[in-house]
Amino acid sequence: MLVSSWSKDVHSLPETYVFPPDQRAGDLIALACNNPIIDLNKVVDHHDRSETIQQILKAGREFGEVVGKYSVEVSKLVLRILDLICEGLGLEHGYFADELSQVQLLSVNQYPRCPDPSLAMGMHRHCDPNVVTILKQGNIDGLQVFKDGQWISVEPLPNAFVVIIGCQLQIISNGKLKNAKHRAVTNSNNARTTIVTFFNPCHDSIVEPAKALINGGSPLLYRAFQYKDFLANYTAKTGDTNTVLEPYKLQA
Repeated sequence: MLVSSWSKDVHSLPETYVFPPDQRAGDLIALACNNPIIDLNKVVDHHDRSETIQQILKAGREFGEVVGKYSVEVSKLVLRILDLICEGLGLEHGYFADELSQVQLLSVNQYPRCPDPSLAMGMHRHCDPNVVTILKQGNIDGLQVFKDGQWISVEPLPNAFVVIIGCQLQIISNGKLKNAKHRAVTNSNNARTTIVTFFNPCHDSIVEPAKALINGGSPLLYRAFQYKDFLANYTAKTGDTNTVLEPYKLQA
């Protein structure tokens, strides 16, 4: 059901939109932020309106160029990060360079301010299905990770990215690295915009624990599978961190 189809005529949320108390975010203090907005309703003169539209189209082209350059540079960064992970795990450099990180997806998310953040979620708790996620969260906090039985807010740092380990990296590392359960929360003062880049295996690629990490002291924990099958299972379970890996675990 679309929010626009009922929001003008009702005074309360449908039950399916209400998070249970144990899944609500709690209060969050956020920093101030001003977002530039072009209001076409305030452009009355036809010439001004036409000029504004041309400015928007120009901005769109420039935005595309910026996104293209950004994607290239983030891809370079991720390959460096993955090579450092390889070094830490004892794998050869370039292990993730081909099919395992070939698909790059970019998402720009806008979280509007919320009158009561304790009752709403920007994004429910989940794990990412991919290899690794790079998050640029700006100067407004809202990302929380689940650690040691509690939610911890990830403070935004200037000129820094947040690196989130996905399910595929947990499997490839044979459990040595753990996917990060996380969520996004809203706040009552400011909207929040994030840039998220996901690095995924090709749909037809085979994912399995790296053979170099399997030995007598580290038995095989996960079976091999095609990434597209994992995605179908992940989507069906809406990224539930407790069950999404279960079909791929091997019996002890």
